[in-house]
Amino acid sequence: MQLNQYKDQQQIQEKIYQIFNQKHIILSKETEKIIERIYNKGEKEQFFLLHIIIQRNFIDKKNANFIDGFIFQKLKEVKQEKIKEKVNYFFPNGLISLKSSLNINYQPLQNLLIDQKFQEADQLTQKYLCQLVELKTNQKKTWLYFTDIQFLPTDDLFQLDLLWKIYSKGKFGFSVQKKIWINNNKKWNTLWEKIGWLKKGIMKRYPQEFTWTIEAPTGHLPLSNQLRGTQTLMYLFSHIYW
Repeated sequence: MQLNQYKDQQQIQEKIYQIFNQKHIILSKETEKIIERIYNKGEKEQFFLLHIIIQRNFIDKKNANFIDGFIFQKLKEVKQEKIKEKVNYFFPNGLISLKSSLNINYQPLQNLLIDQKFQEADQLTQKYLCQLVELKTNQKKTWLYFTDIQFLPTDDLFQLDLLWKIYSKGKFGFSVQKKIWINNNKKWNTLWEKIGWLKKGIMKRYPQEFTWTIEAPTGHLPLSNQLRGTQTLMYLFSHIYW
């Protein structure tokens, strides 16, 4: 019995590490099903999944990615007290340990994204971007012009983008949008279509016509105000080099 259990754990570990080594851009349906299947087997398998992300983050010192994020979000759903206690002990604030050197505490955003409250997370992200510019310019902002982008600290922008990617299966984030834009010859209308911002060729109405779930098209979130043109987003993309 113990030998069989060891073989099962070894197979799970090999399968999960194989998934990590494939370096997916987003979480594929096939990968999601594999993780779901392991998770649904029961408590032992859930503990083992937890052990893997602890190993990666604390022992192997790997940077957390959206596969870690997906496993972590699944484990947050567990009702078994021992697993919950261990998840909360190792990851009390989520997968990302936010740097104290950043200009703003992004923990509220991490909490919203963990719970997939994407509309609230989108609103908070826009608020943070305005606050970052205000810190540099001492001017109150309710939206950003392209001339404001230069005042966004790269480390903060990277952190915002990373949080969106980690907790969305790699589907959301500014860098995700930039990649789609580049892959479509930097054509804005093609980008809007690909990320689902158009309805019958017209920009969707905020907020009711946008999709606030993980089922949204890749790159759908976070939003940008295109009524003010494309320059702001273009300057934002030029600010992203990762």
